[in-house]
Parts: sequence; C-alpha cells; structure tokens
Amino acid sequence: MKKGISLALALALALALGLTACSTASGGAADTPAANSGAPAVETSAQPSAETPENVTITSLNGSGKAVELEVPYDPQRIAILDMACLDILDALGVAEGRVVGSADTSLEYLQSYVTDGNVANLGTIKEADLEAVMACAPDVIFIGGRLASSYDALSEIAPVVYLATDSELGVVESVRKNASTIASIFGLEDKVDQLMTDFDARIQALAEFAAGKSAIVGMCTSGSFNVLGNDGRCSIIGREIGFDNIGVDAEIDTSTHGNEASFEFIVDKNPDYIFVMDRDAAIGTDGAQLAQEIMENELVMGTDAYQNGSIVYLAHPAVWYTAEGGIQALNIMLQDLESELL
Repeated sequence: MKKGISLALALALALALGLTACSTASGGAADTPAANSGAPAVETSAQPSAETPENVTITSLNGSGKAVELEVPYDPQRIAILDMACLDILDALGVAEGRVVGSADTSLEYLQSYVTDGNVANLGTIKEADLEAVMACAPDVIFIGGRLASSYDALSEIAPVVYLATDSELGVVESVRKNASTIASIFGLEDKVDQLMTDFDARIQALAEFAAGKSAIVGMCTSGSFNVLGNDGRCSIIGREIGFDNIGVDAEIDTSTHGNEASFEFIVDKNPDYIFVMDRDAAIGTDGAQLAQEIMENELVMGTDAYQNGSIVYLAHPAVWYTAEGGIQALNIMLQDLESELL
C-alpha cells in the first residue's frame, strides 16, 4: 500500500515540474524560487524595460502669456494647428503628416499640403479661430501662437492648448531651440532637435562678422507707410543676434507688434548703412497694396547711403518672417534671405 502511494506522489511531482517548465518556456511568469529570489530576471520581448506614458508635462504659456505646467497626451494622434511656427516644427520633426486633423489657413508654400489636404479641416486663421470647427475635429492637442492668446481659455475647453512664443530677450535661435525641444518632448523626439538645428549658430556667426560696426534701420511696409522695428519683436534677429546697430528706434519704445510709423525724413536723418524691409502687405496678401519697393524708393530714401550703395534689403520671404518666425524651417529661410544679400 505504501509503495502504491509513493508511486502516485512521484507521478504527481513529475507532472507538476513538467507544467512549470512549459509555463517558463512559453514566456509566462513562473512561480519558481529563481523568480522570487531577487536574482536578475531575463528580459524578454514581452516585458519592455519602460512603459510608454499616457501623458507628459511640458512648460507652455497660458492666456496671459505666463509660463505654466501643462499636461498633454504623449504622442498625440489628432493635432489641431492654429500657429504656423508650431506646424513648421511638427513638420520638421516628421510628426505632422497624417496627424494634423485641422489647420488655420496659410500662404506659406512649404506648409501648403496641410491646407489643401481634403482630410484637414479649415480652422479659420491664426488670428481668429473657428471654435466650432476646432471642436468638430476632436483634437488630442491644440497648438496656438500669440495672436490667439485671448482665445486660450475657450480652446482649453476642447483640448489641452500648447501656446509657445518667440522670446526676443532669449533670441530667435534659442527660442526656436527651446520651443522645438518642448514640442519634441511630447513625441519622445528630443534627440532630433539638435540634429535639425546643427548649423544655425555657425551661420549666425558668419552674418555677425559681416554686421560688425554697421548701422541699420529695420522696418516693415504696411498700408503705404514704413514702420520701424526695434530689437523687441519681429525681425529682432537682425539687431539682437546678428548684431547690426539698430538705430531706428529708442530702446525704451515698444515696437513688438507692428512697429512705429516713421517719416522718410527720419530715415534720411539717421542715414543708416543698411535698411531692412519686410513687406507686411505681401505677407498677408493685401489686395491692391503697394509693393514695399514702390513705397521705399522715393526721392528722399534714394538720397541715403543705403540706397546709393545698394544696401536696401527687401526680405524675400515676408510671409515667413511675419507668420512663421519661431519655426525651424522658417529660421533656415530667414537666414537664407540675409545670406543671399549680405554674404
């Protein structure tokens, strides 16, 4: 009798060991002494080393332009675009195509595919969003710029709103790097930013060497007049980072939006080495507007050293300077506009 019981126990033990071996071989978690002893476990393809997060926290701006911590979905699949600098960065990172479900209108040639794609909803403009259209496209995240700061709260009712801006104190290049890194972190692509911006510092340095000791007036033509710009907003890269002595404005005067209107006598009096001109009407497609060259090349301005020396620089891509400053690809185009005229 005892011999029969021992044989039954031996068979049961053998069966149990066999089942345990099968479980381990098939990738299951076997409850064995080795698994519970604290010894290093063998990692398999079914056991990733780190879990993909559902959300990430970034630093963005709120409707008042103050930095805030914002939680957004990680690797969002449905993106609403209401800022061209952000779309520029998303496109450069390779995460825009197939994910942009709605976009503001734009005349920028290199981003036209997102406007003309029949699968991308029209969300209005970068100054006035169509809130119903934004809601209808059910985005995971919304990107805006400063022109829509007043709509921040309303848009936040739909989805998390990423609001980034160019900081003139930080400089355009470093602002692009910072904002691109913020956007890249949402997709786990932080390492790609340095690759995309690899030669910008050297190009700025080459332009800075040319600009050393030279004065300039920087401005934009709009509605038939010329508005001077300082180092606190649009086109500030010319004075702040490249280093032209911007003699057109008092450093204490705010020119960050559309500049301050200046007379042509003012330009004659200042007589700068260079005059940089951005055509705002061309940038926004104003019907029937005078070209910047027609406005600037009048009898007074034609008497300046800048005109006489062929040193009036008309920025070749005004829409990029006016609507996409802050984008990676935009920065490349802006530098090309300067390099082609100066170097």
